[in-house]
Amino acid sequence: MITSPLHVPVAIMIGLTLLVWLFMYARRLTFLLRNQIDADRLKAPESVSQIIPPNINAPSNNLKNLFEMPVLFYALVLIAMQSNLESDLVSLSAWAFVLLRIPHSVIHCLNGPVMARFVCYLLSSAALIVMALNVFGQLFA
Repeated sequence: MITSPLHVPVAIMIGLTLLVWLFMYARRLTFLLRNQIDADRLKAPESVSQIIPPNINAPSNNLKNLFEMPVLFYALVLIAMQSNLESDLVSLSAWAFVLLRIPHSVIHCLNGPVMARFVCYLLSSAALIVMALNVFGQLFA
């Protein structure tokens, strides 16, 4: 039962994170098995970047990104929901953030153009800032 307009964007972000995680393991495990690389060679992060090529390692880097700015998104959503500050602007900002993070992840995971990924990142960050300003503006008004 959906009781908040913010539940769906949060569910989509969680789903995106899980999909990237699965894609990362599929890419890495396929590469490691195909090239018969011993897992013990991957103990240190610097070893991983030396052994696994950037196009295979890109989903791992994206997964790390999904635990950076999105953490602020989740916190803002929780604050908005707990404080009953779910305005249209908060909801619209949440959707903008999520809908921009999807192409960001696709571009990143497929090792696409950096500038295209950056534009998605920049615009999603702007949506997050609008969301934060709105939530805290309402909270402290």
